[in-house]
Amino acid sequence: MPAEDKRWETLEALRNSEKGRLSYDSRWLEEDEDVLEQCRSSPKLSVNSAWVLDHFFQPETQSSTSENLTPLIYGLTRDDQFQETSVSPPVPSTDEEADNNNVQEVVQELNPEHTLLLLSPEATQIEGFVKKYEEVHRIKGQAELKHRQELQQKGAQSFSNTAAELFKRFEESLELRQRQEYEEMRDMMEKGSLEAQGRQEKLKEEHRRRAKNLNLKLREAEQQRLRQEELERQRQAESRERVRRLNCIQEEVLHLNMQIEPHFKQKELVGLDLSGYSNRGNQLCSLVSGVIKLTSEGGVPHQGDILNAERALQQMRELIAEMHEKIAAEKKRIKEEEEKALQKKQELEAKTVKPAPEETTSPKEGLQIKADASTMQWYQQLQDICDQCAASINDLNNSKDFKVKKIKMDLQKTATIPVGQISSIAGSHLREIFDKINNLLLGKQISSGGKLVSISQHPQGQEFVCYKLAEKFVKQGEEEVASHHEAAFPIAVVASGIWESHPKVGDLFLAHLHRKCPYAVPFFPSWKDGQPKEEYQRLLGYRVLDTGVEQQDNFLKRISGMVRLYAAIMLLRWPSGSKQTEHPHGLNYAWRWLAQMLNMEPLADITATLLFDFLEVCGNALMKKYQNQFWKMILLIRNDYLPRIEAVTGTGQVGAVIRLRQFLEKCLKQKDIPLPKGYLHPAFWRS
Repeated sequence: MPAEDKRWETLEALRNSEKGRLSYDSRWLEEDEDVLEQCRSSPKLSVNSAWVLDHFFQPETQSSTSENLTPLIYGLTRDDQFQETSVSPPVPSTDEEADNNNVQEVVQELNPEHTLLLLSPEATQIEGFVKKYEEVHRIKGQAELKHRQELQQKGAQSFSNTAAELFKRFEESLELRQRQEYEEMRDMMEKGSLEAQGRQEKLKEEHRRRAKNLNLKLREAEQQRLRQEELERQRQAESRERVRRLNCIQEEVLHLNMQIEPHFKQKELVGLDLSGYSNRGNQLCSLVSGVIKLTSEGGVPHQGDILNAERALQQMRELIAEMHEKIAAEKKRIKEEEEKALQKKQELEAKTVKPAPEETTSPKEGLQIKADASTMQWYQQLQDICDQCAASINDLNNSKDFKVKKIKMDLQKTATIPVGQISSIAGSHLREIFDKINNLLLGKQISSGGKLVSISQHPQGQEFVCYKLAEKFVKQGEEEVASHHEAAFPIAVVASGIWESHPKVGDLFLAHLHRKCPYAVPFFPSWKDGQPKEEYQRLLGYRVLDTGVEQQDNFLKRISGMVRLYAAIMLLRWPSGSKQTEHPHGLNYAWRWLAQMLNMEPLADITATLLFDFLEVCGNALMKKYQNQFWKMILLIRNDYLPRIEAVTGTGQVGAVIRLRQFLEKCLKQKDIPLPKGYLHPAFWRS
């Protein structure tokens, strides 16, 4: 690591410093005990000490013997041979010190191996001095040794502290350099980040500016496209309206022209020439046909074409009125002539022949009370189909086998739960539900409740699923549609698609619907002698419980939901169905139901409620398909049938009548019936 290398450099620098080059005697600490031991032993003199005394102890120096004795006999022991130590001797500063050094040099030249024990008083005195000196020397040596040890410890501690401080300063300088480098790097990165952020902000601003310009252009283009589409829709709507108007004119012209032929061929009008009217009528029909042909070739009819066609229609009306006047005048003339001839004949025969009284019978005025035979036959066929299906699945319904019961419950849940999940959330949601039901009826395995279910699990599975599915659709109309009228359309479109793919479900649906709501036939059950009241009320569609018959408001609400669902099924068709086949129960059945309903005597509350619900759901579609004939029927309802309804309506039942009257008046005033609320537009299937 870099820190380790720098530590070695620090130690090398300390070693090369002035203090680091000093040399120390490492043996001093090892031999200090021996030195002290020598100081404790008895002093001994060598054999040459007498010669030293004879040469250096002179009379004049007797007085200073005691003073000079200490330096002369310094270190004269048996074991100490004046060896040189690591500490250099002090430099002599006086002559006395120089003499002492000479004595030491002489003593070193003597043979230390020969020692002599002095027994003379002088020797004894000298030996005492030597012992004193040795004691002083020992104390001094110990003090010197302690002093040197303290100095050495202080020096070592000082070096250690100095090295620690230097090492600490080195680490601090290293950390400082690292922080500086880190700060420089961070400043550089922040600067680069700020520059990059600035460039990014500029790019974002440029992108926003360009996006804003592009959005403006796109918005302008979209608005232009919408304006063009709106203009195109208006043009197409006007074109369709003009084509519709031309078709109506042509239909009326042809209808008026057909009125000429019967009068032209009447035998009683043989003397009347109507060929001119016939020729003129044919000319007007050809004129209108030519206008329509020109518009069909040109693509868009013009206002001038409409004016020409209306002018031809007006001329046809005038022609027919003139013809009727001429025919009426001719008939009047013929009748007058016949009356005159008859009067003359009666006058001639009055005397001989007396006419017998004529029995005249006035035709019975009124509407039907019961449905016609064909309708009742159709109704009975559907009930027979439903009864046969119920009998065929009797074994599956009443089986006591646990496995069969389990299969029955799985099939019923798989068939009915998706119907309960139908809603107008999105077209894809309806497609998923339809595919699940359709695949189940096709015999495929369907995942339900974490298991695979198929109608092939039981021989009666197909009939059972069809029966329960039809029953569930009717129940949805009775409950869901009765509470939320908009729910009729998503349920109806799925039911219509299943009906088209599996006709058996449609027949069973009608049978269940007729049982719960006989007015959907239309069929008004009559009371028979001896029939219980509760049974008759059930036939009328009421719910009869232990607590009694349900309230009239609840009854009207239920049958209203079922009729709305029935009308929506006749109105809608599954979008993915075959274009080559017709609706299995389309608007022609709706027209038949409406016509049969108007041919029957109205019932209080019920007739007004059903007519309003039915016309509100599929009135727009009937208007577009039958056009003038539909409006004639609306006028018939308002002018003729509505008074009959009012005649049988009590004072507390006028709500439905008022609602129906307001609806008819509004439609006739606007010459249009709006689409029902909740209708599934083509855009719904793209969601």
